[in-house]
Amino acid sequence: MDIITGSMTALITPFKNGKVDLQKYESLIKRQIEQGIDAVVPVGTTGESATLSHNEHKECIEVAVAVCKGSGVKVIAGAGSNATHEACDIAKHAQDVGADGLLSVTPYYNKPTQEGLYQHYKAIANSVEIPVMLYNVPGRTGVDLSAETTIRLFDDVKNIYAIKEATGSLERAISLISQRKDLIVISGDDSVDFPMLASGAKGIISVTANILPNLKSLLVKSVANNDFNTAKKINEDLYELNSVLFCESNPIPIKAAMYLTGLLDTLEYRLPLTAPSNETMKKLEKTLEKYEVIK
Repeated sequence: MDIITGSMTALITPFKNGKVDLQKYESLIKRQIEQGIDAVVPVGTTGESATLSHNEHKECIEVAVAVCKGSGVKVIAGAGSNATHEACDIAKHAQDVGADGLLSVTPYYNKPTQEGLYQHYKAIANSVEIPVMLYNVPGRTGVDLSAETTIRLFDDVKNIYAIKEATGSLERAISLISQRKDLIVISGDDSVDFPMLASGAKGIISVTANILPNLKSLLVKSVANNDFNTAKKINEDLYELNSVLFCESNPIPIKAAMYLTGLLDTLEYRLPLTAPSNETMKKLEKTLEKYEVIK
């Protein structure tokens, strides 16, 4: 099984006139490759997967696979749903079109028990052969995949190899790392990337990397090379941007930041997400002045 780690970007999904702008999507992924990212993650939370049709979702995965082919950059396809059969369908499609792995968020809204979460993930992983990364973000989904259930899944299901931990809790991450040395823990919260990596996490899935993939890639590589001073400095330098990118629900601010820096031609969201407030736009403009965004 291919163990995918390193710097990974939770890709936004660009829209134009209400439709997915696949041409822009291609160019954004090419930029990620050029700036040293290890893997891209299409159609996760940041990719507004909850409001994409299944066809759009699958098309985004296909484009990401096609663009990354031959580049060495991996594709971890978002394959999450609050209906297990839908997640399995997306997972199978991702495998069929050549994705390297899957990222599957905990089922939102229906609040399953830990046993329900176990059976959900087991079904998804058993529907494919490619590596599966669990994704725990209770602040978004309303359900917390416990450390105990995570370890049970890792022990019982051969292609579940990692978890994207977005609880913001170092304690949770260290709990997992200390119990299973082969379980890959990935930081899912930009502000704590450095402490997570320094504590034994093996990579990051970053929102901020949409705009600064060069720095996010360097942060991860610096830790891998035991250059903790460089990594810590990057993490601290990015703190202000990381903070403002979550002042409204993700991906509202990151798409606005990309629009302000010319990485997006249009600023469009799918309802119920809406454009940021004027106050947020001013905050973003002021903060972005402090960073060099390489096109």
